[in-house]
Amino acid sequence: MCQVFAGQDPNSYKYQTRSMRLNGQSTSIRLEATFWDLLEHIARSQGLSVPKFVSTLHEEVLLLHGEVQNFTSLLRCSCIVHLQAGRVENGAGNNAGSGGANAEVQMQAQMPVS
Repeated sequence: MCQVFAGQDPNSYKYQTRSMRLNGQSTSIRLEATFWDLLEHIARSQGLSVPKFVSTLHEEVLLLHGEVQNFTSLLRCSCIVHLQAGRVENGAGNNAGSGGANAEVQMQAQMPVS
């Protein structure tokens, strides 16, 4: 089991920092490469660029909760929610199912075969 996790390409969990504007303020966000890939997929599915998607998410959280306590954690959790929703929609909630989110399939394709 650990081979699946331990065998990941180190580039997939290397930090990447991107600069963007949130509420008119320039900021930098640091996430692992895999999360940026997932955010690109999510944004594209919404017809948005990553900066526009991230900015919109930030604005919506402010409206709902009045503050954003840990935005990078929110972004990571949003990616996980997206993957979980894809597994449910594709009937892959059980281990026997096929399909799942594209990003999950892409991550598995990068895993070395032992």
